[in-house]
Amino acid sequence: MKKRYFYTELAYIIGLTLLALSAALMEKADFGVSMVVAPAYLLHLQVSQYLPFFTFGMAEYTLQAVLLIIMITVLRKFRLSYLFSFVTAVLYGFILDLMMYFVSYIPYDNIASRIVYYILGLLGCAVGVSLLFHTYISPEVYELFVKELSAKSKTNINKVKTIYDCTSCVIAIIMSFAFFGLWHFEGVKWGTVVCALINGFTIGLSSKVFEKLFTFKDGLKLSRFFE
Repeated sequence: MKKRYFYTELAYIIGLTLLALSAALMEKADFGVSMVVAPAYLLHLQVSQYLPFFTFGMAEYTLQAVLLIIMITVLRKFRLSYLFSFVTAVLYGFILDLMMYFVSYIPYDNIASRIVYYILGLLGCAVGVSLLFHTYISPEVYELFVKELSAKSKTNINKVKTIYDCTSCVIAIIMSFAFFGLWHFEGVKWGTVVCALINGFTIGLSSKVFEKLFTFKDGLKLSRFFE
């Protein structure tokens, strides 16, 4: 079967939008948000009590700025593309706030609808990350950190992703206890743990499907600006 072209610029746009929509859907389901965004979500819940204008999206790019500094410190190197990752984080933050607004109008009637929202969010998150791994445009700092750490340690990226996800989950649990009291799980619930355990696998599976059906190709030839 002849593969069709999938332009990497389109993969970037769709991937980023899917990630934002998925985060909003999982927040709506209330079974626990993705472990990747859980620390930012908890930061949003805590700070917005005192600064109501501090949105989920703002918490995202604030936390990613901190993660970017940590990554540069650990890897002991800096590239211009790292700054583009922060631009992606800010763009994602704006899209996330927009998706949170739209999803707030979706019916929230029963447990069945919540399960559907969670599953759609879980799958959408994996597909979104997979698409961002197939574009030259700098991904969010989360994905950049995984890619750089995988290259540095020469370890399979899906394994590194799973380790990163589980670590993020533990950090989110600690933040939940610190902000809202011992054994009070806010934002981090069973759905977060499930996502942490299978997200690396579902991303890998999604990538295999994409690579079987498509050939990723640059449309604008701008990759040199992101090296």
